[in-house]
Amino acid sequence: MGIQFTAEQVLTMAPDASSVSAGKKLGNAKHWKNVGKSSTALWGECQGSALYQVRIDLSNLALQCSCPSRKQPCKHGLGLLLLAATSPTNIPEAEPPEWIVSWLAKRATANQRKETAKVEKSGTPSAAQGKTAERRMTQVTQGIERLDLWLNDLIRNGLGSVETKPATFWEELAKQMVDAQAPGIASYIRRMSTIPNASPDWPEKLLAQAGQLTLISQAFHRLAQLDPALQDDVRQFIGWTVKEDEVMQRGEHVSDDWLMLGQTLEDGDRTRTQRTWLFGATTQRSAQILQFALPGASFEKSYPLGIRQQADLVFWPGTSPQRALLEKRHGDIQPITDNLSGAGAIDEFFAGVALAKAKQPWQERFLCLLQAAIPVYTNNRWYICDQNGHALPLRHDNHWQLFAYSGGWPVDFAGQWDGEAIVPLCVLAEGTYHKL
Repeated sequence: MGIQFTAEQVLTMAPDASSVSAGKKLGNAKHWKNVGKSSTALWGECQGSALYQVRIDLSNLALQCSCPSRKQPCKHGLGLLLLAATSPTNIPEAEPPEWIVSWLAKRATANQRKETAKVEKSGTPSAAQGKTAERRMTQVTQGIERLDLWLNDLIRNGLGSVETKPATFWEELAKQMVDAQAPGIASYIRRMSTIPNASPDWPEKLLAQAGQLTLISQAFHRLAQLDPALQDDVRQFIGWTVKEDEVMQRGEHVSDDWLMLGQTLEDGDRTRTQRTWLFGATTQRSAQILQFALPGASFEKSYPLGIRQQADLVFWPGTSPQRALLEKRHGDIQPITDNLSGAGAIDEFFAGVALAKAKQPWQERFLCLLQAAIPVYTNNRWYICDQNGHALPLRHDNHWQLFAYSGGWPVDFAGQWDGEAIVPLCVLAEGTYHKL
């Protein structure tokens, strides 16, 4: 498999700023010995406080280093990838040494075991599992009934009544939802608690969020009457988890040339969430890969950005699913150089959003691709404008880098729309990908 990525794309894999700095220092041939590459792997030994062996599977850039660092990828892995990207002549084609051959063999064996385990788990649920499911359904039903009473009180007393409510007003209900095994609703209520007094139009925003909770409550009460796919959406919103082996069995499998466009990171009190956004060149379909980690911990997998690769994704069950897992990769990793085939106008993008929300009204985030878009700064606010002069506000307040990449000229733009503003992900200017 060819090495077709740039230094900038390698650095998008870094877990933090210190790893970027340390990786750059190790991206020099003087730090390495016994380096080599084949069609399947890249390897090398880096001399630090000890001699560390770095192994990289080129089919998916999975990396293993013998160093004690918990970061993924570590600075040694980043350094070897940077060396391969910037000085490919320093890494000769060679037969993999035994420690690479055995590592690849172990990975293949582990993958085979996972596949076998998935097949074995695909049988009929046991009687014990059925009883557990019944108990949870009873608990969730009781929790939803408490939620209905709370929502009725909220509307009867008026939204203005929450202005002076203490944090316990929200947290007590959130804890009750956790006890009722409805953690998705608990998270939603905690987000609602940040709305009062946060902006001039907070009552409107709070009412919209209360409406969404009411809609999910009414959908749950009529769960048996819904289509199976919509039942999946309701259950996942409430907090039922769908494990990856079940996703593989029930989810939609989609093969395409997938573009890895960008990532967002959300830091919570209890967990960090990373969203990696992909777009299918043929299917014109967006997908997001979610990863979770404890505060201060690295995510399990690294996804380089600004690349495209033939791959198989499997989407979580639902009516209009976005979340997917990457099942298998095919062929070489290539840089993104072609124009992004997104919407030509904001109205076209919103038409797609409206269609998706008509199928699944609880979707909150959407991949926004705009062709020939221009960043604009006016009245102390950043916007992205389409060819018709329509504009959407950008999240956060410093986008001079985006403006520099565009130079005031149209660029292909990708961002995450959350219903109020866009978080910029990347631009493609003059055939070059730039992470934002």
